[in-house]
Amino acid sequence: MKLFVNGKEIEVPAAAMEKRIVEFLREDLDLTGAKNACDIGACGACTILVNDEPSRICIKLVKDFAGQRILTIEGMAAPDGTLHPLQQAFVDCGAIQCGYCTPGMVLTAHAFLLKHPRPTRGEIRAAIFKNLCRCTGYQQIIDAVEQAAPHYQNRK
Repeated sequence: MKLFVNGKEIEVPAAAMEKRIVEFLREDLDLTGAKNACDIGACGACTILVNDEPSRICIKLVKDFAGQRILTIEGMAAPDGTLHPLQQAFVDCGAIQCGYCTPGMVLTAHAFLLKHPRPTRGEIRAAIFKNLCRCTGYQQIIDAVEQAAPHYQNRK
C-alpha cells in the first residue's frame, strides 16, 4: 500500500496496516507533530490534513489512508526550513505557548483558509472550535489566522 505524505510517496509495509496512523507517522516516519492526546478523536491534537481536509487520526488505522494525500505540520514549511506564512503568524502573534495543540490548530486553520481566504473573526473562531487549547485563550490563535489570511487570497 502507498501513502503520499508531505509530497512524498511512502510504501507501507504489510505489517503496519493495522497500526494506528498517528503511531505510524510518529514512530515509523519520525513525523512527531501530530500528538495522541485524548485517544478518542475529541481534542484535535492529532489533526493532519487528508486531501486538504482536517482529519483526527488518533483512532484511525494506516490502512484507512491508502492512496490518500497526507499533510502533516512538518510538510508546511518550505524545503529550506522557512516557515509557512500561517506558521509564522502563529509565532508572531504569540499563538504558541505550550505548543501541544499547535500542529493540529495550524493544519485546521490551513484547511479552513484554503476554502475561506477572507474570513471574519467569527468564522475563524467557528473553524477552530473543535481544536482544544488550554494555554492561549484562543484570541492569539484567531489573530494569527486573521493575519495569515491575505496569503491565501492570491492563491489559485
